[in-house]
Order: sequence, then C-alpha cells, then structure tokens
Amino acid sequence: MMDWTDRHCRFFHRQISQQSLLYTEMVTAPALVRGGALHLLEHAPEEHPVALQLGGSDPAELAQAARLGWEAGYPEVNLNCGCPSDRVQSGSFGAVLMERPDHVAEICAAMIAASPAEVTIKCRIGVDEQEPSEILPRFLSAIRAAGVRRVTIHARKAWLQGLSPKENRDIPPLDYPLVMAMKAAFPDMHISLNGGVEDLETALGLLDAGLDGVMIGRAAYHRPWDILADADACVFGQSRHVQSRADVVARMLPYIETQLGQGARLAQITRHMLGLFAGQPGARQWRRVLSENAHKPGAGPELLEQALASVAQAAA
Repeated sequence: MMDWTDRHCRFFHRQISQQSLLYTEMVTAPALVRGGALHLLEHAPEEHPVALQLGGSDPAELAQAARLGWEAGYPEVNLNCGCPSDRVQSGSFGAVLMERPDHVAEICAAMIAASPAEVTIKCRIGVDEQEPSEILPRFLSAIRAAGVRRVTIHARKAWLQGLSPKENRDIPPLDYPLVMAMKAAFPDMHISLNGGVEDLETALGLLDAGLDGVMIGRAAYHRPWDILADADACVFGQSRHVQSRADVVARMLPYIETQLGQGARLAQITRHMLGLFAGQPGARQWRRVLSENAHKPGAGPELLEQALASVAQAAA
C-alpha cells in the first residue's frame, strides 16, 4: 500500500473504525537509517492502534529501524516479506525474502533484541517455483524460532519473474485452505489472512473458521465505509463509532483545518476520501467535486461541505 496508507489516510480510516489495526505504508530501513528520513515515522496519537511496516534485508539496519519505530511510538513493527515490486526485489527484500527463511529469522531476532516493539511478519505463501506446502511451514518455523508470534499471510504466490506487481495481486490463485492448515499446524501463532477479501462478511466467515485475523487492503481503501463502519461492532464487540458517512466528514473538518495550517494541501487528504460514498446515490458527485477542486489554491474544508451538499441533492 505504498503511496496509499499515509498518515492522512490512516486518520480518515480511524474516524470510521476505532478498533481495526491500521498499517503504515512500507518504509524502507535504509531511508530511516542511512537517509535520516524520520519524517516518515510521523503520525497522530489518534491513529492508534497502528503498526509500522518496514522493508529491508540487513539485520543490523532493520534492528536500528525497529528501534527508531519504537521511539517514534509504534508498538508493532511489521517486516514486509510479501511485496513483489521490481524496486523491492532490486533491494533484496520484500517477497524475495521468502527464498531465505533462515535469513529472515536472523533479521527478526535482531529486531526483537533491538526494541520492545512487537515484531510481526507479512509474507506470501511462496515465490516462483517454490512449493507453498513445503516452504510456508519452513518459513513459519524459522520465524517462530526467532521469537515471532504474529504473521499475516497473503494467500497467493508471488511470481517475481513474469508478472507485474498488479498482476501478482490478482493472477496467482488464492489458497485459503493452506493458510487454514498453517493455523492448525502452528496453533501458538496468531495467523491472519490477506488477499481477495472484498467485504466484511467474508472476513467474519474466515474468523469464524478459526483464523486469528483478516487483513483487507484495497477494498478497505476504495470502499472504506463498507469495510470499516461495522467492524468495531461485528469483530470487536464494541459499539459502532459513527452513524453516517456525513458524521465522518464532520469529524475530518477540524483535522483538515489543522493540517492546512501546517502547510498540507487539501488534495493530499481528500484523495483518500473519494470512496467514502462508494455505491451510494451521489457518489459520482462527491468524487467529482473533490477531484476537480481540491488541488486548487485556497481550497479548504468548505469544499467538503459543498461535496456533501451535492451528495444530498443527488439522493433527494
């Protein structure tokens, strides 16, 4: 979710669900350790619970990045072993790490020793010609031995040769039964499933089947209300946080005012809000008002009120 789940996106999603665990976009350890890009760790207290996702392959560097994450206020640091993009492969991290379970275990041990932050993993079921039923249990055994107890498994292989990152999200077949089998084989680990989950009902079914968690990425981004609005009640047994999409807009206005005062541009925030009314009367008008005007000089919170009025007019 690089370039997607930035701090503005996370603050917006938090207005819909108070309990769902949010993740940062992937931050590379070299950017933090060598580049000093500590601004990438900035986040609001209101975003919690939130986890920092790191990319990298050098144990010492990732250990230092994990410590920086803890010092910045992240209680969980997640190592990405699932991203198949070319720029990630060239740095020898992401999904290509599935080829080196023992090295991943070394990385995890170094990260765990470096800070009190919980170290977790996001991985694939395998890459390229690997046999998932063989490599995945070996991978989980290695990271468990290093001290990792929570893992999110994208239930598809990653083909590092021959498929684009976009194709890797859709073309390799999903294997939910394998992930379920891993939960049975590693009952002491907290295992979440990722990949192909398009609605809350499907997520609830997977939880009922015995998985510990479900990670939803693009569906939650494009249809945030559909995925997140009932999550607090249905998954966490808490009362619903907001009653309507209009309530979410109202909650965002003070945040937008503050961020604009600190130099942000309205479009940087509203680009994450375009799917709020997805599937509803007026959704097109909402997107159009924001898309065509949020980038203009001087655009402010009143534009959201204008967009909201256009939704109401279309629904009348």
